[in-house]
Amino acid sequence: MSVKLVIIGSVAYDTLQTPKGKRERALGGSAVYASTVASYFTKVGLVGVAGKDFEPAHVDFLKKHQVDLQGFELKKDGETFHWSGSYGEDFGDATTHDTKLNVFETFDPVLPEEYCNAELVFLGNIHPALQIKIIEKVKKPKVIALDTMNLWINITNDLLKQAVSKVDVLFINFQEALMLAGEKKFAPAVDKLLKMGPDRVVVKMGELGAMCATKTDRFFTPAFPILDITDPTGAGDSFAGGFMGSLARHGDYSENGFRRSMLYGSAMGSITVEKFSLDSYLNLKPETIENRFNAIKKMVTVE
Repeated sequence: MSVKLVIIGSVAYDTLQTPKGKRERALGGSAVYASTVASYFTKVGLVGVAGKDFEPAHVDFLKKHQVDLQGFELKKDGETFHWSGSYGEDFGDATTHDTKLNVFETFDPVLPEEYCNAELVFLGNIHPALQIKIIEKVKKPKVIALDTMNLWINITNDLLKQAVSKVDVLFINFQEALMLAGEKKFAPAVDKLLKMGPDRVVVKMGELGAMCATKTDRFFTPAFPILDITDPTGAGDSFAGGFMGSLARHGDYSENGFRRSMLYGSAMGSITVEKFSLDSYLNLKPETIENRFNAIKKMVTVE
């Protein structure tokens, strides 16, 4: 089975403190979260880099999920990207204590030839110059999606806008949407982001859910109410993995298909936050995903 979805992003170790406890060197990174989640829907290829300290058990974890690793590079010198942070009692935005880019600092993604023909591409939160490089390399994907963060909005604004103009879907959180658009109100910010070039803007709003906007449509999906959050790290990348994975599985690029993907994204984000790191995916059953999807669908359906 050939790779249908290619995901490019970070491979990381996270040391984090939440109100539920502390984890040292937990598996993380945008490419790892999104690829693991998407693997429940389609054949996915991961493009990323890790260092000599990357544990064989974590390679095995990805292989168990049948993630294709042709584009994954293990450097023999240098160590894996390491982030350290903590969450307060409200599980809001994390406070970063330390970031060591290590081998990720010189990450220069190389796409295997097979990946250039993939139907869908998700550009995780990496430097806009690298995102543009990948966009120019892939041939004729049906959907290219891009995620970003406040760092790139602040230090590479023009380059980021150039990347955004070349994609079909922009993933961005609420505060970043206002920042990138240079607006103080949400509606004009979304309108301005759409004018930058993407067909769709997906605004992630944490525990409130997410909104998908086009020039003619708006669709809001709530977050599944998790009463006992453990670790919100990777929730946004999990949302993107579910969203892109659903598109790949169903091959439906109509408005209805994108709305279905929003619901799957919400379902997967909620599953991720129930446990530390990627522990939710150690023994996740497909019926758990479908039950969560149906519960969220019921929340937005009027009979």
